[in-house]
Amino acid sequence: MSWDAEVKEIHERRALAKAMGGEAGIERQRHKGVSTIRERIDGLLDEHSFREHGEGAGEPEYDDEGNLVSLTAPNYVVGVGKINGRPVVVGGEDFSLRGGSPNPSGLRKSIYVEDISLKFKLPLIRFHEGGGGSVAGPSGKRNRGPSGDPVLSRPRFISLAQTMSTVPVVTCGIGPVAGLPAARLCAAHFSVMVEPTTQVLIGGPAIVERALGEKLTKQELGGPQIHLRNGVVNNGAKDEAQAFELMGQFLSYMPQNIWELPPEIVSDDDPGRTEEALLNIVPRDRRKPFDMRKALRLILDRDSVFEMSPLYGRGQITALARLDGHPVGVLANDGKFYAGSMDADGAQKVRRFVEMCDQFHLPIVSFVDEPGFMIGSASEKSGTIRYGAEVIVAVMRTRVPWVSVMVRKSYGVAAVAHFGPYATVFSWPSVEQGPLPIEGGVAVAFGREIAAAEDPDTKRRELEERLAAGQSPFPRAESFSVQELLDPRETRPALCEWLSLAKPSLKLLLPPPQARPWPIL
Repeated sequence: MSWDAEVKEIHERRALAKAMGGEAGIERQRHKGVSTIRERIDGLLDEHSFREHGEGAGEPEYDDEGNLVSLTAPNYVVGVGKINGRPVVVGGEDFSLRGGSPNPSGLRKSIYVEDISLKFKLPLIRFHEGGGGSVAGPSGKRNRGPSGDPVLSRPRFISLAQTMSTVPVVTCGIGPVAGLPAARLCAAHFSVMVEPTTQVLIGGPAIVERALGEKLTKQELGGPQIHLRNGVVNNGAKDEAQAFELMGQFLSYMPQNIWELPPEIVSDDDPGRTEEALLNIVPRDRRKPFDMRKALRLILDRDSVFEMSPLYGRGQITALARLDGHPVGVLANDGKFYAGSMDADGAQKVRRFVEMCDQFHLPIVSFVDEPGFMIGSASEKSGTIRYGAEVIVAVMRTRVPWVSVMVRKSYGVAAVAHFGPYATVFSWPSVEQGPLPIEGGVAVAFGREIAAAEDPDTKRRELEERLAAGQSPFPRAESFSVQELLDPRETRPALCEWLSLAKPSLKLLLPPPQARPWPIL
């Protein structure tokens, strides 16, 4: 006697589950201009690499004779696939069914996606589109069975915290993301939102209007114009295809987990390459900003600079890149915003970034043009000095190798955040350094003299120019306060040589193997 009937039912259940919210639910997705969760997974992963877990899960309905009539699919899809040949775990809400609000099997799958990532120590990718919990509960019905989890059950969010501390976590918001999915979107090392269609919300318009009387649209509450600038989400994408590309790019710099080193590639970019344009990239007029991103592109491996959170904390630049094929974390200042000074947002941005680099064993390359912490009433109200102290503590706790290239300004306490413990330090001839920027220092030290002068403005400029002329980097190089005073054109060769010496020490940062093949879940 064969098992044909049972096998037929297995395939029937799978087909019913893959119907998701049915033709009507899927058509609503199409009408909004977004794809289904299965289409997103296929668009992200290598072709034919996705292996779904729990294909036949769901809530069945039987007739009086015990035959399967229908199956309500889990509104969460999860499985394992590959990106550029490297295995990853991926999951996401199915918005075509109950608007992504979890049903019982979907809720279990949304937790399982983290457990399976931890079990096999694989990067975790989550797509988010949904409204979180429902007042009707996961089943959609009230008073059905026991309420809540058993008192001694494992807390649901332990696995969320464990993934953040052991594997790279990438999230993508497509469509409205509210409540719990919004929190999970932020619980990532890299997050991206598809700008035309995504809103990230703690509570939607109806809740906000009922509680606070504010009548706002989803876009006004949590569109990209809000969350790409406040640091909730790292990067924006013009469409889903670009979002998939950004997610894959980020992971290409990351190890699979904290027990591995970042993946090197064979680079065809000469480590000894020099660029004539670097000689003139910093203007002699110290009041004129320059294009730091252009400098980064000229020094780092060609086409390797991947900037994170470009619209948040804009005086600070954080990026992933490669030097001679090896991934590195890059810090820099953008003098076109607040002269590159560090405000509260910039400090939090840098802290998160250096903590991520340290966690995943990425050497840090810092290009310093820091005039100090942002001053003024707005800066005081935002708590800049508190967040500034936190980023300095985070930098001093890092264990990865650091190299700092002093490009222009290096002033005040904020400059400390650009030099890791025992950093190798190179200096360009354009550097000026001190406890305060010259303008502020002159105003403090020579305030009475300037006020008493016949022409205060002329006197102030004279003092500033005289002190600026004394800011030469040569005395510090002579006293061996920096490892080397560089011709700017020598920067790439010097950094590649530094990295070749620093790389072997990265192996010492790997945590010891675990006693069990996977964490206790």
